[in-house]
Amino acid sequence: MNNFTYFNPTKVHFGKGQIATLKQEIAPNSRVLITYGGGSIKKNGVYDQVIDALKDCTVFEFSGIEPNPHYETLIKAVELAKKEKVDLILAVGGGSVIDGSKFIAAGACYDGDYWDIITTGGNCVKKALPLGCVLTLPATGSEMNRNSVVTRAATQDKLSFGSDLVRPTFSILDPETTYSLPARQIANGAVDSFVHIMEQYMTYPVNAKVSDRFAESLLLNILEDGPVALEKPNDYEVRANLMWTATMALNGTLRNGVPTDWSTHAIGHELTALFSLDHAQTLAIVMPSLWRYKKEQKKGKLLQYANRVLNITSGSEDEQIELAIQKTEEFFALMGNPTTLSAYGLDESAIPAVKQKLTEHGMLAIGEHGDITPDDVVEILKLAL
Repeated sequence: MNNFTYFNPTKVHFGKGQIATLKQEIAPNSRVLITYGGGSIKKNGVYDQVIDALKDCTVFEFSGIEPNPHYETLIKAVELAKKEKVDLILAVGGGSVIDGSKFIAAGACYDGDYWDIITTGGNCVKKALPLGCVLTLPATGSEMNRNSVVTRAATQDKLSFGSDLVRPTFSILDPETTYSLPARQIANGAVDSFVHIMEQYMTYPVNAKVSDRFAESLLLNILEDGPVALEKPNDYEVRANLMWTATMALNGTLRNGVPTDWSTHAIGHELTALFSLDHAQTLAIVMPSLWRYKKEQKKGKLLQYANRVLNITSGSEDEQIELAIQKTEEFFALMGNPTTLSAYGLDESAIPAVKQKLTEHGMLAIGEHGDITPDDVVEILKLAL
């Protein structure tokens, strides 16, 4: 097991009716900027609950944060936060709203070019406004981590930054807020969470039993409850387990003591920025083909996944691995995320642009061994045609 340092100070209020705890977390007379997306929170009652809890505060609003939040949109919110001298950002939504709000929190305390926050990976962030979250879509784990992904639409760049200064001070997770979500968003969230776990699991064995067993239990939760969530959208226990699984998938716990990969995300981000695919769609395209391409390097963990999670124990090692990959592809397809480029209207002509963007972004040696080059990515995507 590898050495690690673990730190996560985010307070979580989980369960029914927990939006009311905003009164405990935000002092009266605070100046609060509420950020959200397309306005669904005004249709499902979440907005009303938030406003009621903040009735003793001065509230400002910024709406319209996109899926894969756009830099061009977020800088408008930064200027609003500065103009109104807000004390706290309250993100009400899913991972995109929270990611965008992390950028807003950092930008509101930054006097340079806001894009510096992205290009430095967050290293230029020395101060940020406090951030709280009301999660309405379980997927990214952003409600309990230091990471953010922002897209600059004008240049088709989707890049990340991280800073402990933008970790949410608190997050509220009420599974009932997910009942009204479209099936596509719930399905995408399940796939996203699944791949987050795999980026920290599907590398090579280091005898990290705690992280491995924890990851395997979370994978089983998603495999079991993901399809049920689509069949029974108002099943509280199913939604509760999926929501907490998504948070635990990327709050820093699973990475303790293990190597991590993140090459699927690096490639997927380029596909999203270039071709406007859903984040989960790109992950479903890339991961199975990457596993096949790197089968020998990942063999130990692929077999462990096959045996422990999918209960595949018969056949040769290569047969077990291929069946595990096929069953993973079947799960992604069941959740509405086919695993080929052609399923989304893309062919081999799309691949050179991905290689070019990875090169531009310095993604020249990715993966747990740092041995996946842009040329390797070309071959991986050819396997996904």
